Amino acid sequence: MTPAQLSRTVLHALHGLVDDTGSRVSLPERAVIESPPRHGHADYATGVLLRLARAAGTAPGPLARRLAARLERQPGIGRVEAASAGFVTVTLNATGRAALVRELCSLEHQPSPTDDPARDAANWTAATARRPAVARASAQPSAPARAPAPALAQSPAPAQLLVRTEESSPLFRVQYAHARARALLRNGAALGVEPAPGAGGYACAEPAERALLALLADHARVAAAGRPDRHARHLDDIARAFRHCHDACPPLPHGPEKPEAAHRARLALAEATGTVLAGGLTQLGVTAPAHL
Repeated sequence: MTPAQLSRTVLHALHGLVDDTGSRVSLPERAVIESPPRHGHADYATGVLLRLARAAGTAPGPLARRLAARLERQPGIGRVEAASAGFVTVTLNATGRAALVRELCSLEHQPSPTDDPARDAANWTAATARRPAVARASAQPSAPARAPAPALAQSPAPAQLLVRTEESSPLFRVQYAHARARALLRNGAALGVEPAPGAGGYACAEPAERALLALLADHARVAAAGRPDRHARHLDDIARAFRHCHDACPPLPHGPEKPEAAHRARLALAEATGTVLAGGLTQLGVTAPAHL
């Protein structure tokens, strides 16, 4: 279940909740979903009830509990918790996480441009350049306008980006993560290990796996926001999370270790990572290499 899918599920549940209570409050067009939540250990969170409770003149806590009860009946959702303040947190079960990985693996994207390190560095730098802030009109006409902030580079210079080490270049870090994900798939095929989301009921519930999956799930929202600088930083966050996840939860067996269902499920998560990174890099006009 992606954040967009959960948003639609929450809205559907809200319509039922409003119909049951006979309220006349207007519902939003979408429910904002945090992924991952700023607080707690759930996969998603929403505060959509805060405004609705104010409009209905009622406490948000009881509404949150009723919404939680409706959401718990939805497939793919393992646990829903309602806070007295009105926030609702959602934790996916193994089925929900497997469906999310499967959907991420199926994403389509345009073919990556041919390898051109100089062009890649220039496009990455252009994407991560900080744009001047636009001064907002003051509520008081007599107040002086605030000068726009100067443009500052958020990324190393193109020459630095050409240094191919994970520590020195965020561009290389993202490209290397993509190449590593593709290499894992090739190595898995050589060992007879095929990616299979949720194989054997494996839930991708380790902290490193959940952190990576949350970033992958949120990528579509970030990519569609029209902010290349944030998009590039998000790809870098994914690359860092993938490295940590790969080390903490190896997708392939080591030495005499036999392949297990967990390896197939983790390999599917690596495939999802490669697919998301390829789409993001291509959108920024940067090569998504299969080998480095």
